[in-house]
Amino acid sequence: MRGELFSRCSTKNASAEAGAFLFCYDVYMKIIAAKDALYVSKPEGTGVHYYLFKDYEVHYNEQAPHTTQGWHHHEKIWETLYIINGELVAKWREANEEKSQLVKQGDLIETERTPHTFSNDSDQIVSFLVIKHIPSEENHSKVLKTDKVLD
Repeated sequence: MRGELFSRCSTKNASAEAGAFLFCYDVYMKIIAAKDALYVSKPEGTGVHYYLFKDYEVHYNEQAPHTTQGWHHHEKIWETLYIINGELVAKWREANEEKSQLVKQGDLIETERTPHTFSNDSDQIVSFLVIKHIPSEENHSKVLKTDKVLD
């Protein structure tokens, strides 16, 4: 759902050579209700709500007890997982060696392009977010830390 339209104008990007100019753009707040997300119940026991955008995706996952996702990797994207509730066993392969680690509520995992899978060995549903994005060679950390304008 698209929120109310606001117009915002700024001279922040004006160069001294070009003189001041007014840059205006429309600002919308987007709210997507869970009922409007694409939902898929995967055969290996994970239910996923997909929130799809042109530059990234956010997936809300609920993995059933005593289930394991299929081994996979990604050639062009990275996945970042945040464990909301419960515990998973993260498994990955490095130099033909399988490794694993228990991840818990509040833990964050970046899969990069590593072959990986996740197992829920518990008796409870595990909920976690997955953010899929295309990595960039540019370091945007300064912008991410400082891009907040008080209104």
